Amino acid sequence: MPREDFRRDLRGAFESISGPSSPSLSARVHEALVDAPERRGGPVWLAGVAVAVIAVILVGILFVAGPLSRRQILPIPGASPSPSASASPSASPSPAASPSPTDNLPAFQCASTYSVTGYQSGLGVIDGVRTGTHQGYDRITIEFQGRPSGTIELTTQNGTTFYQDGSGAPVHLEGNSGILIKLFDADAHTAYSGPIDIKTGYKVLVEAHQVGDYEGYVHWALGLSAPACYRAFVLTNPDRLVIDVQTS
Repeated sequence: MPREDFRRDLRGAFESISGPSSPSLSARVHEALVDAPERRGGPVWLAGVAVAVIAVILVGILFVAGPLSRRQILPIPGASPSPSASASPSASPSPAASPSPTDNLPAFQCASTYSVTGYQSGLGVIDGVRTGTHQGYDRITIEFQGRPSGTIELTTQNGTTFYQDGSGAPVHLEGNSGILIKLFDADAHTAYSGPIDIKTGYKVLVEAHQVGDYEGYVHWALGLSAPACYRAFVLTNPDRLVIDVQTS
């Protein structure tokens, strides 16, 4: 390649690298690196190597101090910075289950006869009879205007045929087994005006029927779907007799 063409190519390459920022600097570098070696009779390839080294240095300077180093990096539209990872909140311990209230009721028993003593002498005036079903038992409640009096007796029996006080007429209840409730010194006609025959449809206590209110004795008969254990107790506020028939 002729020397003039080689110098022209080197000059063009240098200018494409260094840019038009300083024409005098370009001329001096060309003079020092290209023309000088030729005047001294040095080999042309050394000039090429020197030009390459200087070009690398200038490119580094341009990247450090040139416009590229001063250019701001703009965010990409629509892109949001990734949130810094935050520690996962520690799981709160589950609250301990509240203990069930202590059951202070008497235990179920399966005796053929069971007695409950009233609080005072005198007539116990009945003013309400209710039934209900709960988990594990069906219930009948006989409520009094005052405290229950005398003795309350429960007697179990096979079958559900009972007899009306005074007349002796048979009373047939639903179910296969029965319990007769006897309330001594009681009155079911002065203050009570509710039903005297209650068909419940419960699991065990299927029917309750008043079979006696005569000369201070009140009798209620219970029809059960099957023989079952039971419990009887008296509660206050209001005063009442509670009888639970076990279902499981």
